[in-house]
Amino acid sequence: VQLVESGGGLVQPGGSLRLSCAASGFIFRTYHMSWFRQGSGKEREWVASSENYGIGTCHVDSVKGRFVISRDNVKNMVYLQMNSLKPEDTAVYYCGAVKTWSDRRTLENYDYWGLGTQVTVSS
Repeated sequence: VQLVESGGGLVQPGGSLRLSCAASGFIFRTYHMSWFRQGSGKEREWVASSENYGIGTCHVDSVKGRFVISRDNVKNMVYLQMNSLKPEDTAVYYCGAVKTWSDRRTLENYDYWGLGTQVTVSS
């Protein structure tokens, strides 16, 4: 099983990035997919989730209207489009796979994780 994130980098405040997560080794369409992030010295926090067929999505309040999660069940990919980035969005971003939708906000319920991609928002 692998989850491989990409697309992170250094961006100025107000800028945009699109994160990608490539999944392999498991039946992607049977898992709900999420993005979490962990800032320096902070706990990993839930950012957004997409239901297994991508019909339902949800986002933490702090990113609503700025970030959008999406997925492609043909390519086994999940994405996070991040717009209007702020310095407080600086973190390592991780994608994870969870079986049960009601478990999506809790780290311990996740079956698979990627290694993360660094996003730095700074002028």
